[in-house]
Amino acid sequence: MGANHSQEDLDLSDSESESESNETTHQESESEDTYGTPSSQPSGGSGKKITDPNTPSSLDEVESRLRALKLKYNKDTPNPNLKNAVKLYLHVGGRTEKSKWVVVEKVVSYSFVKTASDGGEEDDSDEEEGSDPNSWWVLKIGSKVRAKIDKNLQLKVCKEQKRVDFVANGVWAIKFFSQEEWDRFTKIYQDCLFHNTYGYEANDENKLKVYGKDFLGWANPEAADDSMWEDAEETLFKTPPTKTPLKRSHDLTEELGEDAMNGSAIQSLALGALDNSFLVSDSGIQVVRNYSHGIQGKGIYVNFDDGKSSARKGANSTHLTPRKALLMRAETNMLLMSPMNDGKPHARGLHQLDIETGRVVTEWKFEKDGADINMRDITNDSKGAQMDPSGSTFLGLDDNRLCRWDMRDRKGIVQNIVNESTPVLNWTQGHQFSRGTNFQCFATAGDGSIVVGSLDGKIRLYSVSSMRQAKTAFPGLGSPITHVDVTYDGKWILGTTDSYLILICSLFTDKDGKTKTGFSGRMGHRISAPRLLKLNPVDSHTAGTSKFRNAQFSWVTENGRQERHLVATVGKFSVIWNFQQVKDGSHECYQNQLGLKSCYCYKIVLKDDSIVDSRFMHEKFAVSDSPEAPLVVATPMKVSSFSISSSRLCM
Repeated sequence: MGANHSQEDLDLSDSESESESNETTHQESESEDTYGTPSSQPSGGSGKKITDPNTPSSLDEVESRLRALKLKYNKDTPNPNLKNAVKLYLHVGGRTEKSKWVVVEKVVSYSFVKTASDGGEEDDSDEEEGSDPNSWWVLKIGSKVRAKIDKNLQLKVCKEQKRVDFVANGVWAIKFFSQEEWDRFTKIYQDCLFHNTYGYEANDENKLKVYGKDFLGWANPEAADDSMWEDAEETLFKTPPTKTPLKRSHDLTEELGEDAMNGSAIQSLALGALDNSFLVSDSGIQVVRNYSHGIQGKGIYVNFDDGKSSARKGANSTHLTPRKALLMRAETNMLLMSPMNDGKPHARGLHQLDIETGRVVTEWKFEKDGADINMRDITNDSKGAQMDPSGSTFLGLDDNRLCRWDMRDRKGIVQNIVNESTPVLNWTQGHQFSRGTNFQCFATAGDGSIVVGSLDGKIRLYSVSSMRQAKTAFPGLGSPITHVDVTYDGKWILGTTDSYLILICSLFTDKDGKTKTGFSGRMGHRISAPRLLKLNPVDSHTAGTSKFRNAQFSWVTENGRQERHLVATVGKFSVIWNFQQVKDGSHECYQNQLGLKSCYCYKIVLKDDSIVDSRFMHEKFAVSDSPEAPLVVATPMKVSSFSISSSRLCM
């Protein structure tokens, strides 16, 4: 499901009466389950069908009906003695056909209140005076709403309608009685958000401190240079975008469904670009076949507890419960990384599985200068490295380390793993940072360039030749980066946070007029502002406490080819964005917005269970009538494949 434009939650059919308004006190106190997932018919025997979000009608329509009922209310003349007057709405019905907006307060006052460090509250103020890191700003609206100002509010603005929507134990909207009041509210809100995020008063000096002089466009996106986005839009597709939305039933079609074997819950996906892909669980690996319409089981399961598939166990052997699987050597080998403790990804080594024989052939140990070390993540040397039959190296990441590991001996020969109970990986390249970089995740481009995301929200770009010094370091927006991806050509970076995705253009023009990426040199001050990808407030509330996970581009491994879609997981949602649409600065979604451009146009695949992972298959599996390879969506006990059967997936 998805939206046809940026105001998808403004077009629900609505009927309203005095009784509905009087009943909202009970409605707004209901739990999140009240606004749960919509009822929909099963599709293909698994999960739920793909539908579009039900969208509430405009508040203008609600108001016109109120006036038609001759209610004692005049939206143009609020109580002149009431400061900061707004009209308050509550959205009820979630994502069902019966969803609608109801009026909670015809006229109510809002205020920004700063909490004191002792837990009390200070007087509300239009401007911040000083900065106390132990205090924060709260938005209060009458007696109904009191919420800390942060990214979890999922605030969505619409200047044209003088309206703001947000999530705070429900989905709310406030409408202002003048454009000046809307402008004033949004300005103060942005300042309060800056203070709550960074702990500083929102002034030019502190914005320079947070973003740096090269990234001031991120603090003032209206003045940022977007020329690189515009150039990219012209070259992404030679054909013009589809103007007429396609029939929704033809956008995404579930083609195949595959149950998990042996009753073992799927923990991760390892998609192959050749013949097979793999579903990894705690007890073993299920082998599936790649087809142009998705993946389908071969009836083969490699059990980790089977003696024939177990490696030689030494004194330092670790229990095999993989959360990370990495294909290598033309997808004939797989590296399995098992965390030492539940809840933390760090591991002291990994197991190497020979897929052709179904045997775990050895257990490798991470070691540097004779001392055991940990790694929190591993990845291939480059986007297409898993298809290289001779590959013996891969990259490793820990909180303060970035390195390359080699499974060959330092003298250039393959280690004799038969006589080694726990052979040691060779640290061939990398750097151990002395200060806390707090690395969280990383990914590689087609040429081996590396992008790294950090706990402080920074995203660093490293060239192929050096892991010691980042060529470019993008500032954080206040949220940790939990996953990163990069396009094959290195021009686009996609970061995942708990509540939004961030898309960054790494292109810049050097002093000689040449266009380069931030992996190859310092970008200077003409850096484009990023764009954010978000759920609209209704979908965000429906997702509850679920967080964005594992956002990534569709899979391309060839120069001159361009990724077409982005996909991320949120609870039971698999969310898909059209890449070209996100990059189109004239797109309707970006009109009447404030701050960084945020895209709310997407499709959702809704499943009955929480989604483990969602990924597009390699582009070679795209058929002639489809712009994209199938999308694979895995829940703990089932994996489904969806095909895109149109010239373009319209949002």
